Amino acid sequence: MNATRSLLATAAAAGLALAALITLPNAAHANSGSLTQVSSFGSNPGNLAMYEYAPANLPTGAPVVVALHGCTQSASDYYNDSGWPQLADQYGFAVVFPQTDSTNNALSCFSWFDSTKDTRGNGEAASVISMVDHAEQQYGSDTKRVFVTGLSAGAGMTADLLADYPDVFAAGSIDSGLPAQCATTETAATSCQDSNQNLTAAQWGTLARNSDSGYSGPWPRVAIWQGTADTTVYPVNATELMDQWTNVWGISQTASSTQSLTGGTTESSYDDSSGNPAVEVYSISGMSHGLAVNPGTGPTQCGTTGAYFLNYICSSYYTAQFWGLTGSTSTATPTPTPTSTTSASASPSASASASPSTSASASPSSTYTPTCYNASNYAQVQAGRAYDSGGYAYADGSAANLGLDNVFYTHTLEETAPGYYVIADSGCPA
Repeated sequence: MNATRSLLATAAAAGLALAALITLPNAAHANSGSLTQVSSFGSNPGNLAMYEYAPANLPTGAPVVVALHGCTQSASDYYNDSGWPQLADQYGFAVVFPQTDSTNNALSCFSWFDSTKDTRGNGEAASVISMVDHAEQQYGSDTKRVFVTGLSAGAGMTADLLADYPDVFAAGSIDSGLPAQCATTETAATSCQDSNQNLTAAQWGTLARNSDSGYSGPWPRVAIWQGTADTTVYPVNATELMDQWTNVWGISQTASSTQSLTGGTTESSYDDSSGNPAVEVYSISGMSHGLAVNPGTGPTQCGTTGAYFLNYICSSYYTAQFWGLTGSTSTATPTPTPTSTTSASASPSASASASPSTSASASPSSTYTPTCYNASNYAQVQAGRAYDSGGYAYADGSAANLGLDNVFYTHTLEETAPGYYVIADSGCPA
């Protein structure tokens, strides 16, 4: 199976029809404007179509967001379901929705794996920049606040665009996507999707830097979204993306902090030398391939569920927040970063276990002979000595926070009473 058929292959199996016409706006969005096609926007070597959305009475100096759909999707799909139009209305920015189709690629995928189409000055990448230039002129936009996001193949192209045009984009968001320049052929693309490429952070960083070799900074800030149960674009891609962009920034591959968000989402922040987040990784426990949305009227909710629009968390809102478009910061309570020299991985976490008993028998007992167990957090959960909540492991009984529920963090748990465990990393009684 070639790369374009393997990427979102289940969509093809389901017989999803390619959208040839722009649909009417979803009434639930209550958008103040409408999705409009721009028939002429300048040089278009990638043979893309340009659609745009802007709130009514958008003032000059507003930001621009470029949003790239996934395979088998269209601009109208992304407009209807991603949540970006509602956020544009609420916070005041324009959105450009590039669209490819089956004349460019059999499954309407952006060609993130083709160096004649995804590199600076060429093909689809150059067409997207033409759209940005057109939007900036049309709306009098702030050229220092141009952002790009995408899903799946659109996310792979997003990573390429961030590397190709760091002088254009202030930040980006790669949703269920691939590292910049991971592949240069369709055959290699399949390996990128489902395999560890075994490159060092420096090698990944070099691939990005070489996309615009004369550039010396500043670099775009990057958000990375990944479901732990994704079998189309495997979770290892999130780790590779983190390695790539932290290396580009010249910062550590160990998270500066972590926090839990809604929808089983764990956010890991990688800060620059000034203590500001440069790279963010959002790992969504149990989510398969798609864009995370969270329909509703709450302040952090947005989007509509559909094929590859999955109800977990409004990733578009938290992305906009990370970019500074919402004028606010996250209200989630940060949790300390576990002490480890290994970067957190987007590995699938164990299913949530039942909460530990709170009966008197679970309290420490002076007559009980302590027993110690040294294992990864994942193994502790699987053995029933800890439980999972929001992607984190907690010791049964004491509820001590062990950190991320995966195989990369290890603790020694001491059972001080039947079913009651405490952290005993400094050693256990003989």
